[in-house]
Amino acid sequence: MITIQNLGDLSFDTLFEAFDAAFADYEISVNREEHIRMLQRRGFDASLSFGAFDEGRLVSFTFNGTGTFQGVPTAYDTGTGTLKEYRGRGLASQVFEASLPFLAGAGIRQYLLEVLQHNEPAVKVYRKQGFRVTREFNYFVAPSASVKPRVENPGPEIRCKPIPLPLPEEVMPMWDFHPSWQNSFESIRRQEQDYFIMGAFVGSDYAGYGILEPSTGDLTQLAVHPDFRRSGVGSMLLAELLKKNSLPSVKAVNTDVACTAITEFLIASGLPLKGKQFEMVRMID
Repeated sequence: MITIQNLGDLSFDTLFEAFDAAFADYEISVNREEHIRMLQRRGFDASLSFGAFDEGRLVSFTFNGTGTFQGVPTAYDTGTGTLKEYRGRGLASQVFEASLPFLAGAGIRQYLLEVLQHNEPAVKVYRKQGFRVTREFNYFVAPSASVKPRVENPGPEIRCKPIPLPLPEEVMPMWDFHPSWQNSFESIRRQEQDYFIMGAFVGSDYAGYGILEPSTGDLTQLAVHPDFRRSGVGSMLLAELLKKNSLPSVKAVNTDVACTAITEFLIASGLPLKGKQFEMVRMID
């Protein structure tokens, strides 16, 4: 008999075993330590996460993160999976629906997720559950050795140096789009020690900044003030960040499709477009 229960009393090892089994036939490889970091960064809240159990075995789950997103109390899908032999029964939808009253009771006002655009069955299910597409995202992946930012005679006036994590209000004038959940300042602050942050300055002016997670090769944020674009600032920042990368690959996930400037910049720097995602939101009454 299948029952739906809260995950708050389960050990992390039990959660990881279920995650590992659910994604065993996917093109994904995340070890235990990487999974811990991923959940921490995304705000995982076991007390507001739920799963389907078959005689005590966790066979389907949604790991919910909680926090705020653009000022709204939000739950975020940090990982949904179902063991292969239990797919096709609608368990993931049942788990999600069962969680809604508890999320609402905790003051959560919306549910946020990202889904690969080519995963049409999942997109269809989310639409039926009341989700709407809010943005389209690109993601880019490449071997580190093939990423070659075009730093062409930038001039001595551009200086790059490590900086503390900036305040959002300091750098919002540089943004063309609001960072996704996992790239937000709220997510970064959960594990700030894991990031390398570089600032770019032209004279005394704050011209741009970039944030990299060296252990994953994740280019989390990169922005240049409009007054200093097309002057080599972005390329210098990317080149300096890559020096700190610990992996043989680098990726940039969840850049807004509507921002053609970042798309063109990353492709020109040797980071090819690999795929697209939808950002989707459902309000919680």
